[in-house]
Amino acid sequence: MNKKGQALVEYVLIIALVSVVIIGLINIFGGYLKDSIMKASCSLVGEEYVKGEKAGEGKCQSRSN
Repeated sequence: MNKKGQALVEYVLIIALVSVVIIGLINIFGGYLKDSIMKASCSLVGEEYVKGEKAGEGKCQSRSN
């Protein structure tokens, strides 16, 4: 019996399943993550964050005086 080969296949299947779940979560929550990063970067460069119509579509805009 070759149990090493069986264990390797099991590990590959687990890694594949975890990868699919992570990709799905990124597709669902990626826009919100992008908006959070954009808000932080806008404040660092002294600009104002403007929310987009959908998650992930926000942008930085120069502050009007």
